[in-house]
Amino acid sequence: MTSATVQKVSVPDIAAQVTHAMRIMGVAPIPRNYELFYEAYIGSNPKLTRELAALGSRAAQEELDVIGAQYFGHHRVEAINGAHTRIVGELEALLQLLRQEQSSLESYNQLLDETYVRISGKNAASNEILKSAIDVLSEATGDTLSFGKEMVENVTQSSREMDVVRRELDEYKRIASTDSLTQLANRRAFDDKLAAVFNSPMTLNVTALVLADIDHFKKINDTYGHPVGDKILASVASLLRTHLRKDIFIARAGGEEFAMIIEGNTMEEARTIAERIRVALENTPFKNSRTGVNYGPVTISLGLCMASEADGPGELYSNVDIALYCAKNGGRNRTVVYDDGMKKDFAKNWLIYRR
Repeated sequence: MTSATVQKVSVPDIAAQVTHAMRIMGVAPIPRNYELFYEAYIGSNPKLTRELAALGSRAAQEELDVIGAQYFGHHRVEAINGAHTRIVGELEALLQLLRQEQSSLESYNQLLDETYVRISGKNAASNEILKSAIDVLSEATGDTLSFGKEMVENVTQSSREMDVVRRELDEYKRIASTDSLTQLANRRAFDDKLAAVFNSPMTLNVTALVLADIDHFKKINDTYGHPVGDKILASVASLLRTHLRKDIFIARAGGEEFAMIIEGNTMEEARTIAERIRVALENTPFKNSRTGVNYGPVTISLGLCMASEADGPGELYSNVDIALYCAKNGGRNRTVVYDDGMKKDFAKNWLIYRR
């Protein structure tokens, strides 16, 4: 993808331009690829843009994943791996303590057996037997209790340390799967969740993917600046959290695009949910309380497809992307449900674009 390629595209929305560039290069429309192309498009990392362009017109998914890991994954993966190494070390130390305890108990049992044999002997005098037994048992019991107390203290300390590491690991995982601006799940987490949808074939007919894209977002950024655009993104994310059930997965899937995975609902119910958030956003004022500047109205276009309409996560995302394009092309600020007829019209429209 070169800068010249981007300039030829006349679509006003960043998401549409990124999607167009990906189709030209034959790149699968999955979230982690959107992340790469979005960053390359906005030019925040010129080196990333150059490396992506160097792949040519038909980039392999393996090549894209290598670049993605290089620019988006290393520092978080290293942190998680470091925490994992520490917790493994703590577990090994704990196991060693337990092995020592087992060895101590085995020695104690051996002493008991020897004492029993000596007590059972018929040749020793009674007072000698008792004195010997008491001495042996007292020493063995004292050593064992002392070791047991020390081991309990060591195990307790190890448990505390492992708990600290576990909390650190949980926090690293949370950070690695959270979008820093909106505090929603990020594209990587969304990619994993979308793939997991197809692990349960029996629920595909009651699982929907919805993509919501802020209308004319480029114009908002160009008119008021990126800080205002960021505030609007955060506000839209907050509205989604407020108006959607807690069990609905919400992610920032790309630039100004949000994704929702709705489980346990029919297509009509999912569409009603999508419409509810569309209307809620349409009726939400976006004003600067200090200056009185009105940034609104802010609206979203939504595409929806049931998981049962696709053979896998890539096709499901592509179908919803087509429905979203139709919502944009049909006037924006609307929800469009995917049907197979859209695919033919969509391909025809993109052929016109490419001419």
